[in-house]
Amino acid sequence: MTGHFARPSLEETLDAIVGHDIFHVQFNMSSTHLKEPLAEDIDAVCEQVRKQIARRNMIISALSGEVNMVHPDPTARQAETRRLELLISACERLGTSTIATCTGSRSAASMWRNHPDNATEEAWQVLHNTLDQLLPIAEKHGVTLAFEPEVNNVANTVRKSRRLIEEMGSPNLKVVMDAANIFGEGELPRMNEILDEAFDLLGDHIAIAHAKDLDHDGDAGHLAAGTGLLDYERYVSLLCDLPFDVPVILHGLSEGQVDGCVAMLNGLAKSSGVGANSRRRSGTCQRSES
Repeated sequence: MTGHFARPSLEETLDAIVGHDIFHVQFNMSSTHLKEPLAEDIDAVCEQVRKQIARRNMIISALSGEVNMVHPDPTARQAETRRLELLISACERLGTSTIATCTGSRSAASMWRNHPDNATEEAWQVLHNTLDQLLPIAEKHGVTLAFEPEVNNVANTVRKSRRLIEEMGSPNLKVVMDAANIFGEGELPRMNEILDEAFDLLGDHIAIAHAKDLDHDGDAGHLAAGTGLLDYERYVSLLCDLPFDVPVILHGLSEGQVDGCVAMLNGLAKSSGVGANSRRRSGTCQRSES
C-alpha cells in the first residue's frame, strides 16, 4: 500500500517502492498530498498519478476506497458513498479497474470497530441499499468493488461474504482475501479448516489478496506477514492454486520489514512450484506487492 511509504511527494513515494523491487501497488490517494478536496482536482490528480506510475513501469493493482457502507448516520453514510462514487469514476483515468473497500461497521467511531448491531438484519439491509446505489455505477465504469471479509465488519465471515455476493448478483462485486482478518474469537485452532473453507467459498471471487499477520483471533492487531500465527505456507499455497493471477498486497508492516516479507512470500511461492512472476497450468502467484 503506497500509504506505508511516507515521503514528501508522490514521486519520492513511488521511487521508494520501486527501490524494494516492487512494481504493483494498492494506491492510496493520500500519497498525492492533495491540498484541495479530491472532487475539485480529480482530473489533474489522475493525470499526474498515471504519468508517474507509467514512468516507473508500475501497475495499480487496486485503488484504496475503504468507506463505511453501513454508517449509522445516513448523512455521513451518503457522504462516504459519494466519495466512493468519485473514486469509481476515476479508476479508468488512473489505469486500474479494482477498488479495495469494506462493508463497514455500525460503529460511528470507526469502520474497523465491531458493534453489536453489525449482526442485525437492519445492518444487512443498509449494506444492500448502499451496494444497490454503488454497483450500477461500478458496472457502468467497468470497475470491480472488492470488499474485505473482516471480523469487525457486517460481512464478518466468509459465509456471509459469499451470501452477499450471491444476493447482490453483480459480476462487479468481489473480495479482498486477507487471511489475517477472517478468524473470529476462538477460531485459530481451526485455522486450516477455515482457510480451506474461505478459498472453497470465495476463491472464484478473489480480486486481490492482502498479506499481513495476527497474534490472536477475533479483533486482532496487525503484524508483518510471517511474523505471527498465520500459516503462510498454506495461505500462499491456496493463492497459488487459483487459476488466475492474484496481486498480493503487503500491509500492516514497517518499511524496514518489506524486504523480509517479500523474500518469505516469494520463497513460499517457489516451494509451491511457482516463481515470483511465472505461470503454471493450475494457477499463478505474482510478485509480492506493497
